[in-house]
Amino acid sequence: MVETKLELKPGMTVRVYQKIKELNSKGEEKERVQYFEGMIIARKHNKEVGATITVRKISDGIGVEKIFPLNLPTITKIEIKKEAKVKRAKLYYLRDGYKKKLKEKVVK
Repeated sequence: MVETKLELKPGMTVRVYQKIKELNSKGEEKERVQYFEGMIIARKHNKEVGATITVRKISDGIGVEKIFPLNLPTITKIEIKKEAKVKRAKLYYLRDGYKKKLKEKVVK
């Protein structure tokens, strides 16, 4: 579970680190950290326990979306990479190949 003081908003490009458990060929359980980087297109249930963010990225020309509950125990950290100025709370129009460039600023 990530204790985040970050204000995650739609339009932010984030990197979500998540622990993954796998079995190797010998049957032993191995744990590694995998990240998913993309833009937040929606945030639901803002301050509640069941708050979620929807993160979208384009991988090999195909759009991939993941919904992350913010209280998920396997999430180790969330990094903010960029921030874009948007005028909507839900950015579902990006699914349709909206080509207009969003005004972005790099967060350090």
